[in-house]
Amino acid sequence: MEMRRINAPEAPQPIGCYSQAAEIVGHKRLLFVSGQIPAEADGTVPEGFEAQHSLIWKNIEAQLKAADMTLDNVLKVNAFLSDRKFAMEFRKLRQAVLAGREPALTCFITGIFDATWLLEIEVIAAA
Repeated sequence: MEMRRINAPEAPQPIGCYSQAAEIVGHKRLLFVSGQIPAEADGTVPEGFEAQHSLIWKNIEAQLKAADMTLDNVLKVNAFLSDRKFAMEFRKLRQAVLAGREPALTCFITGIFDATWLLEIEVIAAA
């Protein structure tokens, strides 16, 4: 499978580590990971944006692993932030987690189901 990152020169260029579009060629499987929440298996929710962000990516990686995939297979990320004040921190932390990977990205500022959650992230992966 090949993932091709697309950033059309005549359109705005991405700011941060993501692509404006991501194309997959030769894939056999698509995985849609539901919005992962900042909760441990026992329901415990850590305090603070960084701790919640880290836990969500741990949960995403667990779902990917269960499907025999890794972060290398992530093609699209949809992030839901509870407040605009977390946008820059989200960018910095996401860049560290993705470590050079640049999937397509959409970030929403929105109300979240549980008021203790500061963010929720869903991904689409292909293999």
